[in-house]
Amino acid sequence: MIYRGSCHCSKVQFELESNLDIIVQCNCSICKRKGIKMNIVEENKLSIKKGEELLSVYQFETHKAKHFFCSNCGIYTHHFPRTKPGYVGINIGCLDGVDSFSTEAKLLEGIKL
Repeated sequence: MIYRGSCHCSKVQFELESNLDIIVQCNCSICKRKGIKMNIVEENKLSIKKGEELLSVYQFETHKAKHFFCSNCGIYTHHFPRTKPGYVGINIGCLDGVDSFSTEAKLLEGIKL
């Protein structure tokens, strides 16, 4: 299935090909502060359609993971994880028609990775 998504101001828009079968909530130092649920998919399943130039990246510690957010509204849209190269975590709260509050997520023990 193809999902459309965006940041809050809609200046960053993307499409995601996924069946939303892998939904996680991570407890690493950054994810516990973001408090979001993510869908993990292969990197090529995400396509930025608009506003790529507005994406800012945040990196810390090893500088291998890349966390992207809209430089206009500040919403985290996706990230490339340090521990799973070739994959991307998508903020499901940014997906049109998906209720992240009613979607169950598995705990990802990122604090231990």
